[in-house]
Amino acid sequence: AGVLVLGLGCENNNIEVFCMDMNKAQYKKYVEKKAKNSNVIMNCLKAFFVGGTVCSIGEVLLKIYAYFGFDKNDSGSLVCISLIFLSALLTSLGVYDKIAKHAGAGTLVPITGFANAVVSPAIEFKDEGFVFGVAANIFKIAGPVITYGIIASVISGIVFLFI
Repeated sequence: AGVLVLGLGCENNNIEVFCMDMNKAQYKKYVEKKAKNSNVIMNCLKAFFVGGTVCSIGEVLLKIYAYFGFDKNDSGSLVCISLIFLSALLTSLGVYDKIAKHAGAGTLVPITGFANAVVSPAIEFKDEGFVFGVAANIFKIAGPVITYGIIASVISGIVFLFI
């Protein structure tokens, strides 16, 4: 029983369409050849420092808002708004994706990663118009996160109720 591989690849800015019939061992060898090796320790360090930098920026903003007389709750809300705005701005300028390419999971700090997940499809589908493009696709990536987050919170709430 062979493995039929159909694919569309992009290598060195050349698009390749391929169809190959190979056995599992050949397919495994093909995947290993195409897959990039990753340095797990370096990736973890990058994620740690970028995520830490994002959180540090949040802390600096918190102190700035507190300095201007906002109470702790209002300062926290303003930090959230600021980080969402900065993430959306950097996404729309194409900078966020460049940072994410090198930082990996470090850009998934919940609030900035979520803002990026909402803004990215909105930008991608803007040419299709506001209703059928932006509005229909804005939660394409973030929708499952919201759905499973709500389901997980309901289940944990029920478990907590009975414990």
